[in-house]
Amino acid sequence: MSPPLADHTARRLRFVLTHHSDRIKRVVVRLGDANGPRGGNDKFCRIQVYLMDAPVAVIDENGPDLYAVINRAADRIGRVVVKHLDRLRIGRGHLGRPDAVISHQLNQGQT
Repeated sequence: MSPPLADHTARRLRFVLTHHSDRIKRVVVRLGDANGPRGGNDKFCRIQVYLMDAPVAVIDENGPDLYAVINRAADRIGRVVVKHLDRLRIGRGHLGRPDAVISHQLNQGQT
């Protein structure tokens, strides 16, 4: 992996994952070119984000341009992480905090 490619990958992932960095244990990125010098739609990016108390978020993306593949994969993994964390929060109760239920009910005119 070239330094510019590593920098691009790290920059894109920081951009989409920074907001939830306190919930992320580890990020694994695999980049490659399945056909080597023959070219074609064979560049791939696999991103795995290991979250605390949530399922692993995994995205696979491929295409002819590795930079574009990384961009698409980073955008998608950002959305998947948000979905995983939202499901976790909803599963633990409304917004994950008892005081949030009371606040939400008061805002809705309920007591």
